[in-house]
Amino acid sequence: MRMSSTNISTCLAAVLVVAGAQAFGSAAHAEGTIFDQFPFAVACEYKGTQHAFYLAKVASDGTATYIASDNFAGTITLHGEAKAVGSDAGGSCLGKTLAELRASGQARDIK
Repeated sequence: MRMSSTNISTCLAAVLVVAGAQAFGSAAHAEGTIFDQFPFAVACEYKGTQHAFYLAKVASDGTATYIASDNFAGTITLHGEAKAVGSDAGGSCLGKTLAELRASGQARDIK
């Protein structure tokens, strides 16, 4: 079977993405970083639209920052409540703890 260079490039890109994701996950797990304690993504509803907030960083004080499209961002700590960044507007995640986000199915972990 003959593959075009476009198909080969697409296959190679897919392999590299999967390999990179596995390596990142292994490195993070092996090191036992603080990232392991926060969900990878959080699903929140705001004004009838579903948004996926992705973990962007964890500061030295333990505050995790999540970002989504439309310049939305939020923060949360391991034992605190979710807060909006740069706005007083709230959605379905605002004020919830990580335990509450996990219990409601809004927190998405990578295992």
